[in-house]
Amino acid sequence: MTKPTTEPERGAPAPSPTPAAGTETAVLAGGCFWGMEDILRKVPGVLDTEVGYAGGSTASPTYEAVKTGSTGHAESLRVVFDPKTLSYEELLEKWFFRMHDPTTRNRQGNDVGTQYRSAIFVASPEQRRVAEAVKARVDTSGRWKAPVVTEIVEAGAFTAAEGYHQDYLAKNPGGYTCHWIRE
Repeated sequence: MTKPTTEPERGAPAPSPTPAAGTETAVLAGGCFWGMEDILRKVPGVLDTEVGYAGGSTASPTYEAVKTGSTGHAESLRVVFDPKTLSYEELLEKWFFRMHDPTTRNRQGNDVGTQYRSAIFVASPEQRRVAEAVKARVDTSGRWKAPVVTEIVEAGAFTAAEGYHQDYLAKNPGGYTCHWIRE
């Protein structure tokens, strides 16, 4: 039996989808991708989510390799959204920076290592401008007691995670997460 052509081979780089007309894509990292996906897939304006690996130099990373911290990849989430309903700025400020602790370097909750770092993988100069402005506002807002350490870096290849990671918490209610919306 062959896999559908829309599903990448396990550990194979997922082609960057051409966003449907009128949509945008963001790639974010903020700890374990299960919890990030569980929160963001429910946000009005989010059209699709996919967990995977970004920010590393290893070709075709797999979970077994990424979890060692040796690939340079972060557990990440690709988010396709409708900017008429949810702007990139709102996605970052109202959701991303509230669903994880952006002041802990290479850590979220019990998850420790570079694969759990906080990062925004920007795909354009405009995304960079918005990400830097939002990060600066969050950093000076007084919400966090320590400086925001979120990396803002160029988006490179995104590799879809193995199928069992996709929609993990929807399939496994009560599964592990270190994400929640902080007030």
